[in-house]
Amino acid sequence: MLKRQVEPELMNATDQVEAYAAADFSHSDQALVEWIAQRFPAGLGERVIDLGCGPGNIALLLVQRWPQLEVLGVDGAPKMLAVAKERAQFLPSDQARRLEWQQACLPDPTLPGGVSAVVSNSLLHHLHEPAVLWNSIKHVAAPGCVVVIHDLRRPQNEEGLQQLVKRYAATAPAVLKRDYEASLRAAFSAEEVQQQLQQAQLPQLKVMEREDRYLTVWGQLA
Repeated sequence: MLKRQVEPELMNATDQVEAYAAADFSHSDQALVEWIAQRFPAGLGERVIDLGCGPGNIALLLVQRWPQLEVLGVDGAPKMLAVAKERAQFLPSDQARRLEWQQACLPDPTLPGGVSAVVSNSLLHHLHEPAVLWNSIKHVAAPGCVVVIHDLRRPQNEEGLQQLVKRYAATAPAVLKRDYEASLRAAFSAEEVQQQLQQAQLPQLKVMEREDRYLTVWGQLA
């Protein structure tokens, strides 16, 4: 197994934000939201927090998918949040009014408690200390809270890593290709995440390897 190499926790450089905002992740983002809908047919409750929301990709899809859902998008990078807020302006008013944004880095005691669901896409690998994510989930979650944490998983070896970069980022702008490789190196294995959940005392959450590069942590808290 490749040794983990951490990367910066925040993506706030102008070139990163512009490249990430311009990239088309619509297929994978929509697929994640539909996967959530299949796993939790009763819905996500009334209030969701999207940790590490970036430019708002998932948060915007959530308010479109569930008409009564209120979503708080949280990110530590102000430039990413600026993109998210701008995008939200193009939604119908009944959707846009159900979105809120908060600049925060984990752990942050000001995050609201009592949320019915916590989602996160591609945050975990950025964290130097992953326990802050699991502890934050326990801080904000109401009883019965739905949890879906989606992320990359670290390849077994250098050859596997380079194959993924070639397969998914060969034609991407240089900054995205560089960041994608760095993210793969910073990601966790499913076994490592399982250990994190045990240490955090979150036995209700399951870890699933998906496709050739992802892992998803999901479940419902007691």
